[in-house]
Amino acid sequence: MRIAIVGAGIVGLAAAHSLLDRGHEVILIDPGNQTARPTDGNAGWIAHTDIMPLASPKVWRDLPGWLMDPLGPLTIRPAYLPALMPWLMRFMLASSPLRIKASMAAIRAINAEALPSWKRLLSSLDLNTHLREKGILSVWKRHEAFLRAKDVLDRQRDLGIGVEILDRTELASLEPSLRNVEAGALFPDACHISDPAHLASDLRRLALARGAQHVAARVLAVEPSDAAIRIQAEGTAGAIVADRVVIAAGVWSRPLAKILGDRIPLDTERGYNATYPKGSFGLHRPTMFEGEGFVTTPLDTGDRVGGAVEFAGLDAKPNHDRTSAMIVRLKRFLPDFDADQDAKRWMGFRPSIPDSLPVIGPSRRDPRIVYAFGHGHHGLTQAAVTSRLVADLIDGMAGEIDLKPYSAQRF
Repeated sequence: MRIAIVGAGIVGLAAAHSLLDRGHEVILIDPGNQTARPTDGNAGWIAHTDIMPLASPKVWRDLPGWLMDPLGPLTIRPAYLPALMPWLMRFMLASSPLRIKASMAAIRAINAEALPSWKRLLSSLDLNTHLREKGILSVWKRHEAFLRAKDVLDRQRDLGIGVEILDRTELASLEPSLRNVEAGALFPDACHISDPAHLASDLRRLALARGAQHVAARVLAVEPSDAAIRIQAEGTAGAIVADRVVIAAGVWSRPLAKILGDRIPLDTERGYNATYPKGSFGLHRPTMFEGEGFVTTPLDTGDRVGGAVEFAGLDAKPNHDRTSAMIVRLKRFLPDFDADQDAKRWMGFRPSIPDSLPVIGPSRRDPRIVYAFGHGHHGLTQAAVTSRLVADLIDGMAGEIDLKPYSAQRF
């Protein structure tokens, strides 16, 4: 079949390869100039060990303190609060014990297949060199805070996820540059990739080499008819016609879903980061600084610190005072880090849904139109497994995962 994929971020590119594997003709429709797409500037983690939704006791415990600090780990710009209220109401509803339990089960179902799916995809394309299997580290400033996280670590162990608890001495041996931490947890099976932008570039290059087409345009509407699906795109001579359509445009998917009868509570978590010269942090593996709202990654292209969730919509200008505040907090843990070096600063739009689950499944109006967006912090992690689920939907096959929890109609 002729499949049009709206969006050429990491999810759309992975979907292109899965559909090419099935013998389909693929057209990628993407303007190619969206500098704030998370595909190009994320932390590079394949965090398949994650099991908790954003709406969790840990977040509610830290949230009051965060919101009191305009440059803290999470903030809402006052002017954007009225527009965000429907999302916040759903976020509160997603925080009930039963909803958290359901979200955890759905996150685990898809994350359990995330790394095997990536390994298969990378191996099939001879891109294994992008994978860095060094584990991922979580650290706590105070032992009391670590004890509060112990129930989540126990749940991860019960699910077969490898977790190694580290005391201060063991942390100093593993990561000598770290200071002011009293406890840690190493996830030895977790991993990261060389650089998210470089991986996306290689996936795009190989998709085109395999016969995929690229139309550099912004999609305005998707119009199903009995014979085919017509895609109206800005700047094209006429409609693009396809047998099936995959909408994988991240935060830019919401207006298209609305046209198709699905009102998705999708908003953007604006994430900030700074990338320093390689080796600047002195850390050997990705590290989560628990309760601080940021992570670091030793990418091949430089050491990246990122996080700092901000709700302010798509139009507000970046506030890189948030980036500076994050760097100041990082310096407390890495006193030998030279924060005055030149660094590349970036802000991007994570497509966030209140229950922390992506939208994967058919549209309300026409099952020939398949959604694959809203992965939040797990876009890179879940891209490869999402691509297989999308290909199964396109081919009318039963997939390996029950897709009901990810349905657009769950709202």
